[in-house]
Order: sequence, then structure tokens, then C-alpha cells
Amino acid sequence: MTDQITHRGPDDSGVWVDEAAGVALGHRRLSIVDLSPHGHQPMVSSSGRYMVVFNGEIYNFRALRDDLATMGAVFEGHSDTEVLLAALEAWGVVETLSKLVGMFAIALWDRERRHLTLIRDRMGEKPLYYGWMGDTLLFGSELKALTIHPAFERRLDRGAVALMMRHNYIPDPYCVFQGVRKLLPGTALTLRADQVGEYPEPVRYWSVSQVATAGQAQPFAGSDEAAADQLDGLLKSVVADQMLADVPLGAFLSGGIDSSTVVAIMQAVSDRPVKTFTIGFHEDEYNEAHHGKAVANHLGTDHTELYLTAKDAMEVIPKLPGLYCEPFSDVSQIPTYLVSHMARQHVTVCLSGDGGDELFRGYSRYAACADVVSKMNRIPGPVQAVGAAAILSLPPTAWDKLLFFAAPLLQKYGKSSIGNKLHAAAHLMRQRGPSEVYRRFMSHWTHLERVVLDAAEPPTPLTDDTDWPTVGTLDEQMLYWDMVGYLPGDILVKVDRASMGVSLESREPLLDHRMVEFAWQLPLHMKTRNGIDKWLLRQVLYRYVPQAMIDRPKMGFGVPIGDWVRGPLRDWAEELLSEKRLREDGIFRVEAVRAKWQQHLAGGKDWQGMLWDVLMFQAWWDDQGRP
Repeated sequence: MTDQITHRGPDDSGVWVDEAAGVALGHRRLSIVDLSPHGHQPMVSSSGRYMVVFNGEIYNFRALRDDLATMGAVFEGHSDTEVLLAALEAWGVVETLSKLVGMFAIALWDRERRHLTLIRDRMGEKPLYYGWMGDTLLFGSELKALTIHPAFERRLDRGAVALMMRHNYIPDPYCVFQGVRKLLPGTALTLRADQVGEYPEPVRYWSVSQVATAGQAQPFAGSDEAAADQLDGLLKSVVADQMLADVPLGAFLSGGIDSSTVVAIMQAVSDRPVKTFTIGFHEDEYNEAHHGKAVANHLGTDHTELYLTAKDAMEVIPKLPGLYCEPFSDVSQIPTYLVSHMARQHVTVCLSGDGGDELFRGYSRYAACADVVSKMNRIPGPVQAVGAAAILSLPPTAWDKLLFFAAPLLQKYGKSSIGNKLHAAAHLMRQRGPSEVYRRFMSHWTHLERVVLDAAEPPTPLTDDTDWPTVGTLDEQMLYWDMVGYLPGDILVKVDRASMGVSLESREPLLDHRMVEFAWQLPLHMKTRNGIDKWLLRQVLYRYVPQAMIDRPKMGFGVPIGDWVRGPLRDWAEELLSEKRLREDGIFRVEAVRAKWQQHLAGGKDWQGMLWDVLMFQAWWDDQGRP
């Protein structure tokens, strides 16, 4: 099992077995802090009561170590794992978790009580899978560590496949295989040795919902300048904590708001040039490298950039099913892997700017969704229903013919089909409320029963309104959902698997829980003002980087997958989407998938997102041997 995740820890490995208790713990180590054998895991506590395996970093372990030393604790080495065990012995699980600052997945065996406790960090930066296979409980950092076990049964969960078709990832706590779950962020799960086959409810020790509610109840009441000062100071503290390492460290730098802010603060608290990394593409519409270089030059970082060709990017695609051991189809997984691979040639740890969009309202879809809801509110419900029915009574191609005179205007703005736009508007008019409108914005395939055979979609925060917080505006509700859904399910999975796949540790200073708590205290007008998103974060960044260097339209971190599958990847895609293959597997509705594929090949419609969902599942299913 540990051999399956050697990439997560190439420097050392360890196994501890208590045969009488029926417990085995395994660990792979990527040495970051205390490179000596004193950091070896599995590690036993000083009393011998606890055994632990732990992935991640505790950034405040030195402060905790000092506190524990005053209480009489004695330490042999300088690792955060030893401090974690001492804290657990001194304070217990609940109080220790309240004190930890960091990212972690922890498995703790209590030899005295015969309890196993699984723990995941607050925001879900580190993954943790677990599940019963017969009378054996399996757990690990990646699914591939579980599937290699002789007891594992590969039984596909079609509901999870449906979730992937909606989201392009499988949200927590669901897993693509039956019997396996992902531990929710901010929770701890304790199992007794006699609870064979049981799945106790994980206990929350921290939650975005509670943080959002508390922040709304006691919003920041100071001036804009005071808010910027506090954010600036908090960033300096958090970034300094996360720069702790006994190995080379750097940062990803795209030149956007988030990564530029992280790098600017790193350089401000560092006494030497920070190592920064950017990848570029020769196609202008996908290239941000020159922006990253300009920021790097201004800040004086030690900058490395690499320009890639389409061939470089496409060569990553065969690696994706093994890298993302659950099916995953965010196309930015490709450049994320490439920049991680480049950075690993120079450093072992890289800081990233992920989380800024969710904390400070950075996605353009927030404004777009709010605009749609505002316009819909002006139209009486019955009128919307009649209008939607009328539009949907004709296919998009019929509308294109009827309104042919509008085609030149649409083409001017890169939109080839007025029929598609009308149908999209009609579907939005049929949504019952703001949350359903946002659900539409965030969904790839919408009518999942039409694409996945015999699948019942399980509830998620996006599809179950009871999980939405009761306070705040639509904007704040959208921020909340992304923070508990899209962020841990997509962004953090993408970065963790891409970076750890090349033995690079990624760190997310914007997702320190103190940053999240502060962001939820900020009134909305400090996040968006006069059409400018991430307003307060920008004010801090402008203290370090000229505004003119930063203010520009937001770019995605993508690649032209839609064009590639029509061109150089067409044979590969056709094989995975062939009618014969689809019918043999019996997972997807052949007619639905083939229709999208044919329309995409014809060039009139761009279904790259939906098709990439199916293609990545099919490639992953092949990697699994199509059991």
C-alpha cells in the first residue's frame, strides 16, 4: 500500500504492525522539516500510548513545542510529528486540533483504548480516503493505496459517476468506488476496534458554516485602511509560518492577483530572493508568463519560466488517470502538473495562491449569476415559464435559421449560435430560485439521468439547499458553496495530486484558517466595489506591486482541449467515445455522449467541458482495467 504512494514520500518509509491488535500503519516521508531519522514515521508517543502516521505540515509546531516544554515535555528531535504526539498526550485530540495551524491528514492509534482516529485539516488541503472492505478497514492518502489491498473490491458507484458529470470532480465524502469515503474537511472520525463494518458520523472540530455565520454576526467595522492593514499583517504572519522548511522553497507565480500577493509578501519577509516559477504557452489566449515575469522583475525574485508547446501539454494526458486516482476532469490539471514538474527541478516546497477567489470574490460567475437573478426577478414567474416553454419548443438549430440576421453580430463576439444562447436562457428561467440558478452555472451535464445509466445523484451542498447558510446575500452564499464544494473537491485535489505526483509539497497560505475567518468578517463592499473584485486584496498588493502591472482581465489556467480533441487527440477520443466501447461498458447513455461528440466535431458547438468529463472517466476506467 505504501509503495503505491512513493511519490508522496520518496525520502523514507516505515511500517508498524501490532498483530495482536490487528492494526498496521504505513508511511512514506517527504522530508521537509528535521531531515534526520528523528522524523521517521510511524512514530510512537513518549508514553507509548499513541502511534501516528501523518501527512502534511503543522506550521506553528515550534510555538506549541515551547508551550509543551514548559509543561515538562522532552523532545528528541525537531519534527512537527513529535510535537503533535506530545500535544495529543498533554491536551487530548479535541484541544490539540483547536491549537493546530496547518494542513494534515492524520491516523492516530490509541493503544490503550483501542481506538483509531482519522483527522483531516480544516479546508481539506490534504486528502484522506477510508472504507471497510469486509472486516478490514482501509485508509490512505490516495485511493490507489486502498485498491492494491487484497480485500479491496472495485464496485463502481454510479451515483459518484453522476456527480463527476455535474462537477468535473467527485465531491467529498463520496468516492467512485462503493464502500469508500473521503473524510470531510475539518472533521475527525474515531472508530473502536469492535466497530467492524460501521461508519460512525465524523465529528466537526471546525466548519466553514460556523465561521461564515460568526463572521456575518460580527463583521469588521473598521475603515478600508484599517482592513488593509490587518490583512497585510495577517498575510505576513501566515506566509512567514508557511516558509518554514529545511529544504529549498519557492512559489508559483502566474502574475495574477493571488499568486502575486503571496510572492510579494514572501519577498517582503525574506532576506534573499524568493524562487518563483511560471509556465508559458506560445498561444496568446492561454499565456500569462509575461505577466508573471513582470511581477518577478519588479519584486526582484529568482525567477524561472518555461514555455511549453501543445505537444508538451498533450504528453501529460496519458499520466492523468494514474495521477488522479479518481476520475477528475478540470482541464487546468495539465498546466498545474507541468508547472509543478518544472518547480520540482529546483525546490521541494512551493507556495501557491489558491483560495483567493473563494475568500475575496474573484470569480466572474458571481457577478454573472447575480445579474441573471436580478433580471429574472423583474419578470413575473408565469411569464418566465411561458417564455421558456416557447423557446424550448424549437431546437437551437431552428432558432439559428429563424434569427439568421443576428448571426454576424454574435460571431463578432465569438458566439456562433443564438439558438444555444436562447436555450441556455430558457433553462435559467426554469430554475426555481437563486441557488438553482447558481447550480446551473456550476453544472457541466445537468440532466444526469440522461448521461449516466442507472444512477441516482446523491445530495451535495450545491444540490441540497438545507446545507446553505441562512445568513448573507446571494454573493456570500455562492462564496460559501465554493468554499465547501469547488475548493476542496476541485482546486485542492488538482494541486495536491499534481504537486505530490512529482514529490513537491504545495502550501496554500490564503487558506490558513485565520485568513478564512478574517475574510468572512469582511463586508461585501470590501470584496467587490465598483465592479472590481478582490478589492481589499488588491489594496494590499498595490503596496508592493504597481497597480498598472496587475489590473487586467482575469485569465484561466487552461489549455485548448476542445481544439485538441478535434485535431491531434481525435483518434484517442474517438476510441474512448466509440459506440461499441460505450455499449460494452454500459455506464453512459450512448446516444447522449455520441450526440455531443458529433456536434463538437462538426464545429458548431463547443462541448469540451462535457466531453472531457467523459473522456477522463473513460481513460481512468481503462487504467483500472475496466473491471
